Amino acid sequence: MAQGQISRLCAQLTEGSISRRQFLERATATGIGAGMALFLANSNAVIASGGSKNGFAFYAQDGANAAPAVGMEGRTRGEGGELRIIQWQAATTANSHQSVGTKDFLISSTVQEPLMHYLADGSIIPNLITEVPSVENGMLAEDLSSVTFTLQEGILWSDGEPLTSRDIQFTWQWVASEDNVNASVNFDVWSVIANVETPDELTAVVTFTTPSANWFEPFVGGVYGAIIPAHSFNDEPLAANNPDFLLFPIGTGPFVISEFSPNDLVLLSMNENYREANKPFFATVMVQGGGDAASAARSVLQTGDFDYAWNLQVEPAILLDLAGITEFGEDNEEAPGTLQSIVGTSVERIHFNFTDPNVEVDGQRSEANTPHPFLTEPAVRQAMNMAVPRQLITDEFYGLAARTSPNILTGLEITESPNNSWEFNLEMAAQILDDAGWTMDGDVRSRDGVELVINYGTSINQVRQKTQAVVSQAFESLGIQVNLDQVDAGIFFDSAAGNDRNIGHFYWDMAMWTNNPSSPIPTSFFTSWFAGPDNRNFAQASNGWSGQNYQRYANADFDALYQELLTQTDVEAAYQQLIGLNDILIDDFVIIPEVNRPSDTYAISKRLVNDNVALGVGYELSYWNIANWNTVPE
Repeated sequence: MAQGQISRLCAQLTEGSISRRQFLERATATGIGAGMALFLANSNAVIASGGSKNGFAFYAQDGANAAPAVGMEGRTRGEGGELRIIQWQAATTANSHQSVGTKDFLISSTVQEPLMHYLADGSIIPNLITEVPSVENGMLAEDLSSVTFTLQEGILWSDGEPLTSRDIQFTWQWVASEDNVNASVNFDVWSVIANVETPDELTAVVTFTTPSANWFEPFVGGVYGAIIPAHSFNDEPLAANNPDFLLFPIGTGPFVISEFSPNDLVLLSMNENYREANKPFFATVMVQGGGDAASAARSVLQTGDFDYAWNLQVEPAILLDLAGITEFGEDNEEAPGTLQSIVGTSVERIHFNFTDPNVEVDGQRSEANTPHPFLTEPAVRQAMNMAVPRQLITDEFYGLAARTSPNILTGLEITESPNNSWEFNLEMAAQILDDAGWTMDGDVRSRDGVELVINYGTSINQVRQKTQAVVSQAFESLGIQVNLDQVDAGIFFDSAAGNDRNIGHFYWDMAMWTNNPSSPIPTSFFTSWFAGPDNRNFAQASNGWSGQNYQRYANADFDALYQELLTQTDVEAAYQQLIGLNDILIDDFVIIPEVNRPSDTYAISKRLVNDNVALGVGYELSYWNIANWNTVPE
C-alpha cells in the first residue's frame, strides 16, 4: 500500500488541484479499496506530512444535512400506524451510556440522539447541529485541540424542554464523572475531553486533553454519542438522582418509551415534539423480545407477523429454507418478507479470561490480581487457537457474506493487517502442549496437579451452540476438558452490576461473542484490551463492573501503543497503530477470531422501504434512521 501516495492525493483533493472523481480513481489504484477511498473523499480528509494542517478533518457530504429520508416526501407523522419489530435478544436497559449490548443500544437509539451520524461509508453528517465542524469552516482547530458545535435552533426534548449547549456540557460531566461514579460504559471515550464551555445556549466549545485524529468519536453514533438532558438530573451529574432514566430516558429522537418490560417487550410512541413535523411515519413501535433467531426470521419471512427481524444468526441453509429460496439474493414473490445480509467488520470470536473465575477474593471471582492457572500461558492459548476449525464454522454456520480472517480488525482494506495467518492443525496443537509439559492423564492433560479444564460460555443461539460443539470436540481431542454454559442473551449482554452471568463479570474461562468497530478510526474498539494504570480498566466490583477490559488482559506494549493512538493527529500513522494493536492481540493469542460475520443479516417486510432501512447498517445501529422508515406507497 502506497501510504505516501494517499497523503499526496488527500492534500491535492483538499487544495482543489484534483477533482473528486480523479481522487477516487487514483486512490483505489493504490490498493486502499473503493470503500475507504469513498470514505476519504466524502469526508474530505485532510492528511498532511507537516505544517499547519497536520490533522484529520471531517466534512459533511455535499448537500447532506439530515439522515437520508427515502420516500418521506408528502408523508404525515403517524400515518403508518404500528411498526412491529422482533428483536429476539430482548433489551434490558435504554440509556446507551449504561448499556453493554447491541440489543440495548438499539432501543436507546430510537430515543437518544448524538450530535452527528455516520453514513455507511464512514462519512459524517450533522444531526442535532447545523454543520459538521472542520478546519475549513473554522469550527475545528487546525491542531485538533478544540472543536465548536452549533446546535440547530428550536430542538426540544420529548418533554418539551429546549435542547441547549448546557446539555452537551452536562453529558460530558455525567459520562466522564470523577471516578466514573455513574458507571458509564463510555467513560474512556468521553474522558478525552478536558472542558466544555457554553458561551451561549446554542454553542458548545469542546477542548480536548490532547489533539487526536479521532476527535469526533464521542459525538457520533448511537453507541457513544447520545446527548442527555441536564434537567432530567436536576442539573446535577449524579445517576442516583434519576434511576428511572435507565429504562425511560428523555431524548430528542423520534420516539419515547411508553412501556418497558426488561427481557421481554418495549413499546414506543411517536415523539410529538420531534423537530421534523412529518416524522416519524409510524405512530407506534412494538419491539418484541425473546424466542430465537430462527423463529424471528420465520415471523417476517413466512407468517408476516412482524415487519423487521434483527440479527438473524441462523445457519445459512435454514435461512434460505425459511425465505423459500435456494440461493441468497433470490426473491420469493409469494413471501411477505425478504432476507438481507450486509458485509461488515463484525468478528465472532473466543475471548480468554486472564484471571481465575474459580477463586473468590473479597467477594468476587476473576479478581484482578489472581491470574488464571493456565490461560496466562501463551503455549496453551496458541494450541487452542490452532484447534479451532474456522473454515467449518464459517461455511456451515454463517455462509452468505461471511469469511474467515486471522485478524480482529477486519473488513476495511486500509486497516487489514497483512502480517497474520491462521492454521487448523490438531497434530501441531497437541505437540505444542506436549512441549510445554502438559501430559495426558486419562482423557485430560495436566501439569503439576493442574488440569486443563475450561468452562466455555456464550449466549443462547442455535449457531453459537453448534459452534461451541465443534470447538469443544476439537479441544477435547487435544485433552482439554470443556464444560459448556449457555446463557439467555438478555442476561449474557446485560449491564447490571449484580448480574454475575454477563460478559462484564466474565466468570468463565473463555467466552464467545461479537462486537464491532463503531468508527472509521476505531480507537475505542481497542479499549476492550487496554488495562490502564493499576489495571483500572479491568471489569471489577471496585468500578461497578464498568471497566471495558472484561478479559483482564494486561500488556504494557499494547497500552503504550493505545495511548499513542489516542494522541495521534496523522491519519496514516493512526492506521498503522491500529494494525499494530491488532497484531499484538493476534500474536499473543488473546482472542481467537472465528469468522468475519455479516454486520447484520435481517429479514424485512416487503411493505417497508428497504433502501431506507439498509442505510442503518454500517458504523451506525440498525434503528438509527427509524424516523424515516416508511412503507411502499399504495
